[in-house]
Amino acid sequence: MVLAIIAVAAFWLATRAPSGSSLAANPTPDPSDTGWERATSSPSPTPTSSRSTPTPTPKPTRSGTGRSPRPETTPTERPRTETRTTPPPANPPPADPPAGSRSPQLTAKEAYGIHGRYQRGLSVAQARKDQAAMAKLEHGLALEMTRAGFKTAEMQGTSLATGIWPNPQVWIPRHVEGTADWFVAVSYEPGVARIVDVMSSAPGGWRLVASAADTRATPARFPKIATDGEGYAASLPENATGLSATPRQIARAHLTSLENAEIDPRFDEGPWTSEAALFWQQERARLDQADWRLTLSYRLEGPVRALRTSDGGALVWYGARSTELREAVREGAKVKLKGSAAVRTRNKSFARSVSATYGRMYVTHIPPAGSNEPARVLGEWSDVLESRGD
Repeated sequence: MVLAIIAVAAFWLATRAPSGSSLAANPTPDPSDTGWERATSSPSPTPTSSRSTPTPTPKPTRSGTGRSPRPETTPTERPRTETRTTPPPANPPPADPPAGSRSPQLTAKEAYGIHGRYQRGLSVAQARKDQAAMAKLEHGLALEMTRAGFKTAEMQGTSLATGIWPNPQVWIPRHVEGTADWFVAVSYEPGVARIVDVMSSAPGGWRLVASAADTRATPARFPKIATDGEGYAASLPENATGLSATPRQIARAHLTSLENAEIDPRFDEGPWTSEAALFWQQERARLDQADWRLTLSYRLEGPVRALRTSDGGALVWYGARSTELREAVREGAKVKLKGSAAVRTRNKSFARSVSATYGRMYVTHIPPAGSNEPARVLGEWSDVLESRGD
């Protein structure tokens, strides 16, 4: 999946001076220097919009340095594996067997095998920008985001980073009859990124359905996931009680704060909460001065998945589709997008309106009921799906 962690469409305003000459106004903050629009993958020399192995609106690329990152939690015991430092295989790995062909309860060995095959398949697909291959690796919004990243890279004429994140750790919820099985894989490379992938069973095999990354030099503290005597995690429904708010309420509150560009005190400060709201406030003020209007829309998409944490809280994964629409109130200034959104509009300037739609995914920790701690958004993956203007 093309890993793009937080992507906000930056733009340029070209205003007309009294003399009639064109002036370039200050651009909105660039993801690379705000942290609010960085890629979800390990640092890559070529910025792309994809989520790959250890790069700003792409997926962190695997660094392949051979270092052994140490997870900050105690996961289900994993079998010994070897960190890949060699190039990806020439051909994609075989697909996972249909969910119905295995025993109801997924084992740790099976989970590591599934995630490993996904990583190798992703690396190959990214190297080739193979849209078709991704259908066997990802599903839903994740698939749409990765394919969009491939398209952006093709239009820009850039390559996508490839590789394998080393030493992932997995947490597997107990099998629940009548629902799709899923599990979480966390990879942490010090100084590079922490990546959290969610894999889910499907009729055609296992697929990645969600992911998020924290590419800050020092990622936020990651909560310990609670496990039972056999090492299995406890999944929670989206309306689970016993928390400061239900998983679905937290997901909606987070998206609402972004849509309204308002800081919500229920969330800790950070690049995906308070800083994002402030970014949009500043963006709106700039546009107002140029006689343009900004309208934001953040809509929850897909299921809200949650696991119980050892502190009595929960880790929650959710996705969203966001749209930023800029419209001219009166003639004068023109708007030009930046980043991946600009690539998709072929770097054109627009006099009347311009919009960009993104796919976004988050992982958030919800404290237990009665706690004074705020909810903490621990990572994001975002990629531009489309942009247009006139």
